[in-house]
Amino acid sequence: MAEPADDIAYTLGELAQRFALKLQGDAQLRIAGVSALDPGKPGHLSFCADPRRRAELAGTQAAAVVVNARDAQAYPGNALVASNPELAFYRIAKLFDTSRRFEPGRHAAAVVAPGAAIGAGCWIGPQAVIEEGASVGEACFIGPGCLIRRGAVIGPGSRLEANVYVGERCRLGARALVLPGAVIGGRGFGWVPTPQGWEEKPQLGAVSVGDDVEIGSNTTIDRGALEDTIIGNGVKLDNQIQIAHNCQIGEHTAIAACVGIAGSTVIGKRCMIGGAAGINGHIRIADDVVVLGMAMVTKSLTAPGVYGSGLPIQPVREWRKQVARIRRLPHFEQRLEEIEKILRLEPKPGDASEPDNF
Repeated sequence: MAEPADDIAYTLGELAQRFALKLQGDAQLRIAGVSALDPGKPGHLSFCADPRRRAELAGTQAAAVVVNARDAQAYPGNALVASNPELAFYRIAKLFDTSRRFEPGRHAAAVVAPGAAIGAGCWIGPQAVIEEGASVGEACFIGPGCLIRRGAVIGPGSRLEANVYVGERCRLGARALVLPGAVIGGRGFGWVPTPQGWEEKPQLGAVSVGDDVEIGSNTTIDRGALEDTIIGNGVKLDNQIQIAHNCQIGEHTAIAACVGIAGSTVIGKRCMIGGAAGINGHIRIADDVVVLGMAMVTKSLTAPGVYGSGLPIQPVREWRKQVARIRRLPHFEQRLEEIEKILRLEPKPGDASEPDNF
């Protein structure tokens, strides 16, 4: 893990009180940082949340650990006892993260329009451009090369790392974290076919992003065609995600890298979408749905649960056998129909050969 600043240190007792944890051992022990459990580092705090790693507790060099009540009974060293050791540890770890500290100010190479509103305590980096009528809330970090178009709103406490584009009239809520290269409010992909070729549909909506949202590097969220594309509070978006125009992503949903979501799709609250999944347009996904990585979602998912598609990885010889069987299915289906005719069997409902919703 990254080294903390030299001036950061807390006693174990201070950490226990601050995070409402049970203290075991020396309350005056100074903690100067965090580390992995194996091998651990003197003067640092680690944690054990996985029963398979209990054996590492005995040999760790960490000065103290965060553990659950069961492991604390068997551990003779300094500890903080938590019902969820991993969560407690990472909350403590934030105290030692200095990477997002900044001094307010404006770089000489920044370009800020006279009619832009900049809140107190902001940093505007080199080559950043903030256009007329844009608004940046208090204590924001606008990194180098960012472009905030006219009428856009950046909520207080937000951080745009570098080269982030925020389109006209788009809105980011409080405490947004946007990583380098993200595009929020670019033109949606809308065209009308004509005998002469494609004619553009104007994209007149914007993007509305809630509070406490993270948007990963090179992720693209298209502006709406007529109404806004909406990203709910607490949504977490990984890198290189494509969200097309007029999509709606419910609160506290997390989406992994390289997911593609076609236009006008509505995804519910607290969903988890695995990496490289593809989601069709104009469908709805219910709250509390988990979609496994590389799944292809072609129709609405109306009930909570875990969904997947495709063949998991396996040795190539087994994979080739399975593909060969799949290719032979039409032949087997034809033979089965012939046998049903000979036996004069009526097909059961749902036995239609045409696939559903492709």
